[in-house]
Amino acid sequence: MPFIITEPCLEVKDATCVTVCPVDCIQTTDDDKMFFIDPVTCIDCAYCESVCPVNAIFDEFTVPAKWREYIRKNREFFANSKR
Repeated sequence: MPFIITEPCLEVKDATCVTVCPVDCIQTTDDDKMFFIDPVTCIDCAYCESVCPVNAIFDEFTVPAKWREYIRKNREFFANSKR
């Protein structure tokens, strides 16, 4: 199940999630205002979810309704990139 980073991450970019990820699947660019989780590389360990200081990370099936648009944004980030 893919994990999704949602709105509370906007403008925060704390990177604690990046440091605990064992497969380096959390990415961003200098222009982006948040991080994104690569659903192909992610191994569903949930380490990122437990350390997020703003509680922005959810598995795809538990993303709150008000932030469901971030599922699409995450997919688009990786679909539009050559990472």
